[in-house]
Amino acid sequence: MTKIERLRLPEDNAVFGGNKVFALFKYNPAVKAGGLVFIAGQVGIRADGTVPDSAEEQIRLAFQRLGEVLKQMGLDFSDLVELVSYHVGVDTQLATFRAVKDEFITADFPAWTILGVAALARPNMLIEIKAVAAARG
Repeated sequence: MTKIERLRLPEDNAVFGGNKVFALFKYNPAVKAGGLVFIAGQVGIRADGTVPDSAEEQIRLAFQRLGEVLKQMGLDFSDLVELVSYHVGVDTQLATFRAVKDEFITADFPAWTILGVAALARPNMLIEIKAVAAARG
């Protein structure tokens, strides 16, 4: 039987500001099963729940959130095996996304799928990043 581990963030987590959104929408930021860690879509919001106007800041925040989930699972960006990015206005932000992505993922690149979408969970959100990582140990 496969052991399943669900991540619960510390309530004082500086990046997420706790687990309120996960409890409200009834999901986990990450689930480890079968040697993989499935990471829920990370969006570019601040710990206080506000969404920046800038696509670059949203992208940077989404990667920071992804990095925090990886860290909480004992992993880092080199453990990623798949990255899926969802973009509202992909044509206007892809170059910026790539530049920010290159700051966080510098080697051992994952598979990457880029999707243009009409909208995300909130009308002012421009980016979401979903990922899968290989678990250690």
